[in-house]
Amino acid sequence: MTVAKPSVLFVCVHNAGRSQMAAGFLRALAGDRIEVRSAGSVPAEQLNPVAVAAMAELDIDITAAEPRLLTPEAVKESDVAITMGCGDACPIFPGKRYEDWDLDDPAGRGIESVRAIRDDIRRRVERLTGELLAR
Repeated sequence: MTVAKPSVLFVCVHNAGRSQMAAGFLRALAGDRIEVRSAGSVPAEQLNPVAVAAMAELDIDITAAEPRLLTPEAVKESDVAITMGCGDACPIFPGKRYEDWDLDDPAGRGIESVRAIRDDIRRRVERLTGELLAR
């Protein structure tokens, strides 16, 4: 019997910093064992360059990622939806796991501040990865 791999959707307002860093960590930690999505309620034109630089310090390349618009389908297709400061923008579907991670927005911040946000996200993603792969 094949068990479907879990899927996670990370959502923040612009899908340019927090959610992209979280998606990058999850891809790096879980490889192809977990399906990873990210989206934003009001997507930016491009990724936050400081977030990209902070992830590059850990040898995680998120430069190919592009901010995407949050859709009900993305939520429906995910087992877990993690929101990060986007309030009620994420539609609710029965049977899904929802978490809201209270994280500072890296927009407009320098690398020192973004490193602290990045490291907080890493700890949370490591815990989430452990939970999902222990099923």
